[in-house]
Amino acid sequence: MKIGLYFGTFNPIHIGHLIIANHMAEHSNLDQIWMVVTPHNPLKQKSTLLDDYHRLHLVNLATEDYPKIKASDIEFKLPQPNYTVNTLAHLKDKFPKYEFSLIMGEDNLNSLHKWKNYEYILDNHEIYIYPRLNSGEIDEQFVNHPKIHRVGAPVIELSSTFIRESIKNKKNIRPLLSEKVWEYVDDNNFYRK
Repeated sequence: MKIGLYFGTFNPIHIGHLIIANHMAEHSNLDQIWMVVTPHNPLKQKSTLLDDYHRLHLVNLATEDYPKIKASDIEFKLPQPNYTVNTLAHLKDKFPKYEFSLIMGEDNLNSLHKWKNYEYILDNHEIYIYPRLNSGEIDEQFVNHPKIHRVGAPVIELSSTFIRESIKNKKNIRPLLSEKVWEYVDDNNFYRK
């Protein structure tokens, strides 16, 4: 089984995340998409980041009607700060029959060379790239790399930061979240301050 790992803080998960995940599940050769909720780094100031388990719950709520997409808390159990290469090694040990790939925006491809052991990641895992506006010039080593696959997903320019700021400023952002996510965020007064 081919699993696409879509990492993020998902603070909160919004329709843009779901559109990308669903597009990857339906229009690539990936069998499932695991939305890996990045835990709060204990060394960083918490600011507006919701508790790990609230964010995981929001991802579960958002994906429960999508059989090919699931929430993952795999990084919650790993030492912090965590590196993608360590998560991949852990997953390979835990699920030896699965093949794990990464999903990332084209803008993140520009910093891939700064990742810990990025050469190892590229040698052993495929990367599925979705388009972003203003992603800049792509490093030449990644342009025609056999492990990097560009998927023509819709370009979604929607950010969790925009959603949090809008909630704080009492704007209606209901169409930007799935119904169950909106209800949970609203019922718990998240991001109001």
